[in-house]
Amino acid sequence: MAEYIECETLKMQIRPITFKQASEFINKHHRHHNATIGCKFCIGLYSDNDLIGCAVCGRPVSRYYDDGLTCEINRVCVIEGYKNACSMLYGACCRIAKNMGYKKIITYTLQSESGTSLKASNFTCEGQAGGTHWTGKRNKGQLIPPEMKNRWVKKLGA
Repeated sequence: MAEYIECETLKMQIRPITFKQASEFINKHHRHHNATIGCKFCIGLYSDNDLIGCAVCGRPVSRYYDDGLTCEINRVCVIEGYKNACSMLYGACCRIAKNMGYKKIITYTLQSESGTSLKASNFTCEGQAGGTHWTGKRNKGQLIPPEMKNRWVKKLGA
């Protein structure tokens, strides 16, 4: 278990970042995934001038949710030890997506992950979703955990 850095002395700030910056950060720090192929927007979380986390949002991976009004948080990645960092990123993604006109935002976690930050950000777990890996033409041998996922959803208001 990581020790958390004291928040009273730490000033974390959300800032825009490029897709390239987010991809490099994710490829270096994410526990079990590489960067995504594309995005609608990316944000970074900074402590002073150090990038400590990022989020990448885009079209839903599942064609069943790709209705033009649903945004998916495709990746969230934070350096361990920064308390509330994931929740800050989830909250910022929701505000940005809502301002862009999206009505709903979704994301996925591995079933072995608790979803604590998503619960803190008022997401609702819809339960098991997806499969353990891509099949057919989409199977390009990605090194992803062979584990079922949970889908989380949040309505973004009127």
